[in-house]
Amino acid sequence: MNEPKWLEWTKKIQSISQAGLAYSKDMYDLERFGMLRELSVEIMHHYTQASHEQIRTLFASEGGYATPKVDVRGVVFRDGKALFVKEKLDGAWSLPGGWADVGLSPSEVAVKEVKEESGFDVEPVRLLAVLDKKFHRHPPSPWHTYKLFVLCAIVEGEAAQGMETSDVRFFGEDELPELSLERNTYEQVERMFELYRDPGQPVWID
Repeated sequence: MNEPKWLEWTKKIQSISQAGLAYSKDMYDLERFGMLRELSVEIMHHYTQASHEQIRTLFASEGGYATPKVDVRGVVFRDGKALFVKEKLDGAWSLPGGWADVGLSPSEVAVKEVKEESGFDVEPVRLLAVLDKKFHRHPPSPWHTYKLFVLCAIVEGEAAQGMETSDVRFFGEDELPELSLERNTYEQVERMFELYRDPGQPVWID
């Protein structure tokens, strides 16, 4: 599944305008790139419920050459069930994770996010998947995002909610809760179970 064309075009226009505003010196070029950014704001506003100011602030917060954002998910199993946290933001469930932090490796981000969101201390085992969010059934997003899924093993600790989570539970493949589709899809979670059961499968990449 590919993302809507309007979203693909908006991201491209935004990335071009961002790079132009960062590197151009000519005042007329800067004005044109500013107009391109405003066009991307208008398109995003037309297709979403976000206000002009919300979108403009979101886009203006980015500087330099536009690159994909990276979302890292820790995949943790116990007794054949996967660890999920309930997101306060939407009341749905996700594999613990979040945006990659500057200065931390993907494995370190996975370990940190699992601890902060679920209370468990874990260690990284192997990379399960590297996905482009645009190919999956996520809600529209202004960012071009890569998603990394890292299998982790529990070392110690016990379930404890975090600042952004209200519950922590393990669910089997046949009892999945309502998922936070912004963070993970049912297809992705089902594939995590498959990769866990069969360690010989290659990393899932698209």
